[in-house]
Amino acid sequence: MSQSGQKLYTVPQQLEIETSRAIVEARGLIVDHTLECLHGGVPETAQRVQVHLDYLGESLAMVQPTLFTDYVEWARVGAADLGHTLECLAEALQANLSESVADPARTYVKAGLEQLALSPRKVETFLRPDQPLADLAGGYWTNLLAGERQAASRLIMEAVAGGVSVEEVYLQVFQPCQHELGRLWHLNQISVAQEHYCTAATQLIMSQLYPYLFAGERIGRTLVATCIAGDLHEVGVRFVADLFELKGWDTFYLGANTPLDGIVQSVREHKADVLAISVTYTPNLRQVKDLIGRLRAEPDCSELKILVGGLPFNVAPSMWREIGADGWAQDAVAAVELANRLISTRA
Repeated sequence: MSQSGQKLYTVPQQLEIETSRAIVEARGLIVDHTLECLHGGVPETAQRVQVHLDYLGESLAMVQPTLFTDYVEWARVGAADLGHTLECLAEALQANLSESVADPARTYVKAGLEQLALSPRKVETFLRPDQPLADLAGGYWTNLLAGERQAASRLIMEAVAGGVSVEEVYLQVFQPCQHELGRLWHLNQISVAQEHYCTAATQLIMSQLYPYLFAGERIGRTLVATCIAGDLHEVGVRFVADLFELKGWDTFYLGANTPLDGIVQSVREHKADVLAISVTYTPNLRQVKDLIGRLRAEPDCSELKILVGGLPFNVAPSMWREIGADGWAQDAVAAVELANRLISTRA
């Protein structure tokens, strides 16, 4: 790190960042060339190429090739032509960028093609019989998929009344069920409508548990929890906010798709000790970096600790340092533990 706290990148890393900028400037030309190589296609083809390019550009900007290879692994499901598309994308990059700038991008695409050549990763079910509260999670899951929201709610409320803690319900029931929803949606085994219904049902049932969240003693610490603008996957960060509340923190949950100005304003108004930022969509990472830079420049936020989490950080766990955060947490429990540790050691 330099004395100013800015990351000093090596020459190859700096070239990757410059390549990302060049891709943004030549985006239209690259997409058109790729489509021409693919002999046109329906509008959905253009949309897919644009998403591939977004992930490639963001991976280069973050100097994290694993972000792109992980995306390729995810995108291969139901996309038999992905390999050919990436080959056309590499051709388009070569044709529309200068040679030195195109090389890092083509290297990332090559790594993606090598990932495709491997056997697909198998993601096992998140609802396993050896897990704590497996029966409760299984019953809850069955009711959700059957559209029996009220029956699912009764199971949870009766379990809590019978002595199961709210924290256990969140971690051993809601969390694995949400992960399973994502797994099955990705495998095209449930529809988008089913995924949305089940997620909305879980959020409603979570709200019924709120009297338990606010019943504990307050500890005089404040959390603001949010998704970045453009990120619509809010359940994970809501888990985080609710667990902080359960542990005695005063929390302000801003939800999905929150503009940067609104986040900065909320942090200042509530004099937050910790800001938790969730990112699911990799192309939003630069927004997180911009947000953190703004907050670091705010005199009122000099003591603020910033935690990040979400899929991109799970893929590249060291990336939190590169964007200027104070730490990364893989789940809600780890987030609470890290926040308490950071606050207790704060000067």
